Amino acid sequence: MGKIYGYARISSKSQNEDRQIIALNNFGVEQIFVDRQSGRNFNRPQYKKLLRKLKAEDVFVVKSLDRLGRNYEEILEQWRVITKEKGAAIVILDMPLLDTRNKKDFLGNLIADLALQIMSAFAQIEHDFIRQRQAEGIAAAKARGVKFGRKPLPRPKNYLEVFSQWKNGILSARKAAKLLGVSHFTFLRWAKADDKK
Repeated sequence: MGKIYGYARISSKSQNEDRQIIALNNFGVEQIFVDRQSGRNFNRPQYKKLLRKLKAEDVFVVKSLDRLGRNYEEILEQWRVITKEKGAAIVILDMPLLDTRNKKDFLGNLIADLALQIMSAFAQIEHDFIRQRQAEGIAAAKARGVKFGRKPLPRPKNYLEVFSQWKNGILSARKAAKLLGVSHFTFLRWAKADDKK
């Protein structure tokens, strides 16, 4: 019997992986890898690290299929890599049917393969719906006049004097920014906007 590895993933800083970690620990995993990024693709540092460690007879455990990923074709490809190329087993805690530790007969394998394809498709559909709802929410908020991003930095009281000296070649942009206590980039953005007026 090989090692038991756990994998958890959250999409944003506002989410919490505790629920996944508890489930993985309850299963008895020896080491947990956590990524804090989208499941859109598998270009994730901790996932890649775990994949490099996986050997034949190891077990890859994840709470639910959507924590593994949300791209239908890539989930199926990674499943093949883990089970066929690496020779490891996969356990999806929320879907016991997708536990590859047990050698199944032809019908059992067929049912598991169909379940994997259906669940992978649902994971991608859910991801697409989330993105669509976010885009619709942002569009609706913009239509109501909601502004996104940070509030613009107010120009200091001595800005016009410094801007004039910069425009007349007396000050460099870096020196002007330093006098105003802002970044070089911020000063150039202001100057570019005001230069057009």
